[in-house]
Amino acid sequence: MQSTHLETLFDLLQKLPSLPEDQPYYIPQLWTGNLQGSVAVQPGTYYAGIIERILDHPQSPSGTENDHLWSRSAVVYNMFVRLTTAFDHDLDQTVSPEPLACGFRETGTLLKAIALLPYISSLGANTVYLLPLTSIGKANRKGNLGSPYAVKDPMEIDPMLDEPALGLTSDFLLKAFVEAAHLLGMRVVFEFVFRTAAIDSRWVKSHPSWFYWLSGTADGNRYGPPVFDTDTLNSIYEKVDKHDLCNLPAPSPEYTGMFVPAPVSVEEQSGAIEGNGENGEPCHVASAFSDWPPDDRQPPWTDVTYLKMHNHPSFNYIAYNTIRMYDTALDNPETFNRELWDTVLSIIPRYQETFGIDGAMMDMGHALPGQLKRMVVESARKNRPDFAFWDENFDPTPEVRDEGFDAVFGSLPFVVHDTVFIRGLLNYLNKTGIALPFFGTGENHNTPRVCHRWPGMETGRNRALFVFTLSAILPSIPFLHSGMEICEWHPVNLGLNFEDSDRTRFPAEKLPLFSTFSFDWQKTNNLDPLNGYIRNILAIRSRYTELIGCGDKGSIVLPYVTEPDLFAVLRKNGKQSLLFIGNSNGEQPKTGTIEFSFGDETLFELIAGENHKVSDHKLTVSCKPGQCMLFELPQQN
Repeated sequence: MQSTHLETLFDLLQKLPSLPEDQPYYIPQLWTGNLQGSVAVQPGTYYAGIIERILDHPQSPSGTENDHLWSRSAVVYNMFVRLTTAFDHDLDQTVSPEPLACGFRETGTLLKAIALLPYISSLGANTVYLLPLTSIGKANRKGNLGSPYAVKDPMEIDPMLDEPALGLTSDFLLKAFVEAAHLLGMRVVFEFVFRTAAIDSRWVKSHPSWFYWLSGTADGNRYGPPVFDTDTLNSIYEKVDKHDLCNLPAPSPEYTGMFVPAPVSVEEQSGAIEGNGENGEPCHVASAFSDWPPDDRQPPWTDVTYLKMHNHPSFNYIAYNTIRMYDTALDNPETFNRELWDTVLSIIPRYQETFGIDGAMMDMGHALPGQLKRMVVESARKNRPDFAFWDENFDPTPEVRDEGFDAVFGSLPFVVHDTVFIRGLLNYLNKTGIALPFFGTGENHNTPRVCHRWPGMETGRNRALFVFTLSAILPSIPFLHSGMEICEWHPVNLGLNFEDSDRTRFPAEKLPLFSTFSFDWQKTNNLDPLNGYIRNILAIRSRYTELIGCGDKGSIVLPYVTEPDLFAVLRKNGKQSLLFIGNSNGEQPKTGTIEFSFGDETLFELIAGENHKVSDHKLTVSCKPGQCMLFELPQQN
């Protein structure tokens, strides 16, 4: 970790005490280490006190600076700043998108993110992973705040993340945030968006050739995803499954004919960007859509567009074969949109130099040209050999590792709702081995929350206990999706694994990825937060780092338990063995028996701190809903 912006924290500290503090300003008690409810504070004094404590904190050892494999020992807290630190500070039952009269915001800000760092550290996290922080486009904006993936300018931090009362820019506050995290011994990872941009990106005017253009005006738009007949779809799937990307079936001429070359001039009128072709014909930027599978019928992402990574005249259209499953004709370096590639390559080094970040999550990395993806990794590691890269990829394969990545998102959130699916995944990983750690979590901002999947808040909390504990004993990176520790159930975005009924219940105006929203920090859904439990599990995990981190073939065994709802996982590495038994049923207690090769033995259960007796090779356990147990097993000769 690099300490480069210590002066920003001192400058920030000087700004805070002089602020007017005569209006009520409340914060959640949980942020201060207490439980439910809120407490009135003087904002300047409150934030200054936390920054002073951070400055006085003895900096923790940063580990091996030249080894990017530090992420194998990461415990991640995933934060969407605008959401995680949002709160109804005047308690008027709304979170306003506009600053309060005192100049402080109710939506999340980087100042509040700094103040939350001690809380995050207290959970046991040593890494903060931030969803995109860049400025957001306004054209066809979703919700009242817009999507962070509609990137207006990748070099500009969203001005809404500042606090007007301070008179300091978001850039300044982001430097202070990274420095504060480093002082607490925490690393900071940013998510970067390289594949898409806002439909009104600043690049549209200066670099129209970096975008796909449709003939006519947006008002007369008849554009939508390409439609393939059944035979063509079957051919596409067959070729892609065989990794045969030569001469992939193209969309119909009617579809490709809607696209035109980049305009010779671009104008902005009433917030809409229109282009003019060589003969004066109007054209406009094509919006994005879900490109895989090729028959996905989701509507276009009206505020987002794909960047045009290649300049091949025969592939001037948006489809699966031009933006993800690249046709081999695009492997020719002469087709590379070099100026765009060079700009993409410059982004992470600029953030390294300006903010001192420690790693990057590459949004839609699977949809970047392979050569560009490798170049991004290489360019960042020229400056920081210890810089970590995480990939939004579901499969922790050697191929992803060889591209220079240190971890993948993984598929755990997509199987945790059913122990049959969990069993299938773990058996597969046990058979193949695990080349890279994946995120140990049951949720992220694109999936249903664990507490959303299960009816009844108590049931959801119990299920969250099971999922978190199971995730923590796998060769994964423990991943705390902000809000999960207080059993937040409301989805952030409707990305993957949602039902049609969810899309009806949660339009963009009700989704925190696009609109104002605050977690239930005050009441925590009338449930005890999981904070203490999380700390305990992570402390136990830290004592078995080598064992749990082992991804060798045969290191994940699924023993038989007589009760189907009791799920058991045996972790072993030839030196130690750790047995997990958890009740996957969130509503009912369950009792079951597991057999061992050894006879009479007393096993110590690590979570509750209790002894359990093995008699005649059998251990019988009774678990409350969601309860989990961990045993270190004796080594056998």
